[in-house]
Amino acid sequence: QVQLVESGGDSVQAGGSLRLSCYVSGLIFTSKRMAWFRQAPGKEREGVALISAGGRDTVYADSVKGRFTISRDNAKNWAYLQMNSLNPEDTAIYYCAAGDIGPPLTTESLHPRLYTNWGQGTQVTVSS
Repeated sequence: QVQLVESGGDSVQAGGSLRLSCYVSGLIFTSKRMAWFRQAPGKEREGVALISAGGRDTVYADSVKGRFTISRDNAKNWAYLQMNSLNPEDTAIYYCAAGDIGPPLTTESLHPRLYTNWGQGTQVTVSS
């Protein structure tokens, strides 16, 4: 049974930092791209960051570039999202997702339809 379990969501003040974690089981972690998405109330799910299966390549949405960093530990089946300089617009439920390896990473690779396995989400709330 495939499971993705996120943790690390919290309420923080603007300018603060959080580190989200995602533990993956039930699949061959090193064969999957890993991505983080977020969904704010009344908005569509948005791709935030993506990392290749080997961990060498990353892609970020423009809205988080320079503030967020995605990483992974292939020895322990973890994916992470370090979020710095948070602002109220970052408030959302954050999801990790696993997808099959495909063409070279671009922002087009952050489309939700490309990901087959999802976690339940973790809430991030940023207050001003």
